[in-house]
Amino acid sequence: MGKIRALVVEDSLTIRKRIVEVLSSDPELDVVGEAADGKRAIELCLELRPDVITLDMMLPVMTGLAATEYIMAHQPTPILVVSASTNRGELFRTYDALAAGAVDVLDKPLGTELDDAWEQKLVRTVKLVSRIKVITHVRAKLGAARAPITVAPGSAERAAAGNRVRAVAIGVSTGGPGALQEILRALPASFPLPIVLVIHIAEPFARAFADWLDGLSPLRVAYARDGDALPPVGEGRVLLAPPDRHLVLRGGRLRVTDDPERHSCKPSVDVLFESIAAELGPAAIGCLLTGMGKDGAGGLLAMRRAGGFTMAQDEATSVVFGMPREAILLSAACEVVPLPDVARRLVALSRAKETS
Repeated sequence: MGKIRALVVEDSLTIRKRIVEVLSSDPELDVVGEAADGKRAIELCLELRPDVITLDMMLPVMTGLAATEYIMAHQPTPILVVSASTNRGELFRTYDALAAGAVDVLDKPLGTELDDAWEQKLVRTVKLVSRIKVITHVRAKLGAARAPITVAPGSAERAAAGNRVRAVAIGVSTGGPGALQEILRALPASFPLPIVLVIHIAEPFARAFADWLDGLSPLRVAYARDGDALPPVGEGRVLLAPPDRHLVLRGGRLRVTDDPERHSCKPSVDVLFESIAAELGPAAIGCLLTGMGKDGAGGLLAMRRAGGFTMAQDEATSVVFGMPREAILLSAACEVVPLPDVARRLVALSRAKETS
């Protein structure tokens, strides 16, 4: 097997040379090109066809976001964003890049590290990202997002009769920003159900994610606070697990906990789904989206066994068909749904169960 061919894109010569040096020191990696701006990054991507790209967001000539959109529309390549996490504007650009098809994000080195932990994480993440079979994202070709959907009453043929739904629980990991953007933009402002959500994003980059989603969605989006009551039906809101904390529902209230990791994840989708299954039983909808690993599969099964309606994203539209695949293998999903249909199904299910 040949070496993993990497393209390094970074305008700071000091940081670029450090990344190149770290990657080149690994016998499984080969740095085939370097670029200091987004335009050159695109040219080298088309010319060299690398297996993976490390990409800064703040670049001259053409930004990292613009480069990501072009590459994912015309020459899909696994992209690891290597970016600073302190500036709110750069955080938003990072989320936009992840929504446009970049696979993962890693914080830039501070230059004050006392060991080689950052170098090891860089090499490990580049190898992992390089193995992901990315899909084409056509945002750069199509531009505008789709309009919110409408669904005729009674179209949710698979809804379980007689159980008025109280909440939707969603879990997602790799590919999550793009998936959530598509779903939340498509939901109408009148969507009646509260949505509780876990997404895996490294803590330095998660701090403004709820604000980013809030600016894209017709529904209000915020991080959950410990002790908040679950919003009533009719008050559709989206509440996220805070960075590096689990989110559970107990006694009608959302609880933010510092319990141990599950599947090396904190927050964990399984932890949320299991609490929803125990608290709401058949009065819940569970949705497990794109992501690496198996977090959420067991929890989705718990929700189905408790009588809830469960969905898993299909392989064709998943950036990584890991978590949904594990759920499908467990027979945890009532339906396997393409990403563009998820919002439509949620609206249909909520209306069917409201009127059942």
